[in-house]
Amino acid sequence: MNTVEIIIKKRDKKKLSEGEIRHIISGAVNGHIPDYQLSAFLMASFINGLDGDETFFMTKAMLESGRILDFSDINGIKIDKHSTGGVADTTTLILSPAVASLGVPVIKMSGRGLGFSGGTLDKLASIPGFTTDISLGIAKELVSKSNIVLMGQSENLAPADKVLYALRDVTGTVESAPLIVSSIMSKKLAAGADAIVFDVKCGSGAFMKDYASAKALAESLMSIGNKFGKKTTAVISSMNQPLGSYIGNSLEVIEAVEVLKGNVKGGLLEVSSTLGGAMLACSGAAETVNDGTAMIKEAIESGKALKKFRELIIQQHGNPEIINDYSLLPHCAVKKELKAENSGYIHSFNTDKIGMASVQTGAGRKEKDDLIDLGAGIIMKARIGDYINRGDTIAEIFSSSEEKCEASAAILKESVTLSKSQPEPDKLILDII
Repeated sequence: MNTVEIIIKKRDKKKLSEGEIRHIISGAVNGHIPDYQLSAFLMASFINGLDGDETFFMTKAMLESGRILDFSDINGIKIDKHSTGGVADTTTLILSPAVASLGVPVIKMSGRGLGFSGGTLDKLASIPGFTTDISLGIAKELVSKSNIVLMGQSENLAPADKVLYALRDVTGTVESAPLIVSSIMSKKLAAGADAIVFDVKCGSGAFMKDYASAKALAESLMSIGNKFGKKTTAVISSMNQPLGSYIGNSLEVIEAVEVLKGNVKGGLLEVSSTLGGAMLACSGAAETVNDGTAMIKEAIESGKALKKFRELIIQQHGNPEIINDYSLLPHCAVKKELKAENSGYIHSFNTDKIGMASVQTGAGRKEKDDLIDLGAGIIMKARIGDYINRGDTIAEIFSSSEEKCEASAAILKESVTLSKSQPEPDKLILDII
């Protein structure tokens, strides 16, 4: 099969066959197709799109490029959750123990973050001793015993995605819904879940800025999942402001624990409970998403979810004392307060800029190999709709140096818009599909 002819075919807006797409993916993995041809294929696909069949063919080829995990010997429907990413999005650390405490197996494979604050693995790395480097055999033992394991992604899962994503990142082809879908789904399907709940973010801090785009992405993710025989649900949630108030790695662990203790309500609890409720409904443990949401909130209020989180930390060799003593977590000594220069209502945030400000503190990565400061980050002291007076603290910034704090504050200052009248409340859950 001729690679150039395939590129020309897609350039000319013609539909590719499964064999043609499989040729591209196998060539990406074995190195037979050079980067410049792969980049040309990605750009042609970005500009002219891939239809539903082509997206399915690409996902299947990427899935089969590596190992596919099998958890069929573990009883129950294994459930996974995927978020398209956001700021202060700490839902995994809350809903995973809550769902597991209700008898549903949760096998969560996560990666490290790129941009904004770290990924789930970075947050867990801030817990002293906690290990996510777990073999498949040990993972099965842990989930059989406790219904939960949080682990790193195997290097052998969908290796084609690693090659293509690295090229997309440097060729301006990241923002393509079919390429996003095939990237996400190839890894999720390889991880062996029976059912998947998607948290598709929408708003100023999300890739999808408007509801129509978010819904289209959600429906595409679900369509691919369903074609592979997986039960799927999508929750479209707002990212017009940070989901939680704590942005960073150890900071987000603290807020997750506070939610599990029942001390923090608001958006983070609401979205975590809804996603957890969708997971329970997908697994058959709840009749509806609303029933499942109520079950998650009860698990938190009763202390069952916090108890399961402690069990998770212990089984993965972390120090459970962090639950009661946050000083055991990494922290930064340098602190700067961002003060309001005027009075008014918080009308809106540019959440992307808040995420960029967190990267300046060291809480996120600009490049994949960057070291991350697990104690750095931002605590937001105001939400959309709050009235602030001149001189009030909008945010507290934590980093290892005054220079990093100042750089973060300069970006953070630009993210806030004030108004004289109080805005409408930001709706958190935009849709459940």
